[in-house]
Amino acid sequence: QVQLVESGGGLVQAGGSLRLSCAISGPAFRYYSMDWFRQAPGKEREFVSSITYSGDTSTYADSVKGRFTISRGNAENTMYLQMNSLKSEDTAVYSCAVRSAGGEYMYWGQGTQVTVSS
Repeated sequence: QVQLVESGGGLVQAGGSLRLSCAISGPAFRYYSMDWFRQAPGKEREFVSSITYSGDTSTYADSVKGRFTISRGNAENTMYLQMNSLKSEDTAVYSCAVRSAGGEYMYWGQGTQVTVSS
């Protein structure tokens, strides 16, 4: 059974920083790409960032490019999202997901709330 648990969310002022973590249980973590998504109140879930299983390739939504950095530590079965220069529009529940080679999202975390006050 694979479980994903996010942490690191909270309340921060605009311009501040947070570091989200996604802890994954299960031996297959290092063989899959992983993504961060977010969902703001009243809005659809949107893609934030992804990272390949090797960690050598990452992609970002235009809205966070240059401010957010995704990384992963396969030894500790954890993925991270460093968020800098936060804006009020970054307020959302952030979730991590495991993606198969075929693009299917196999597992999701429960999410962690990020609130940015202006």
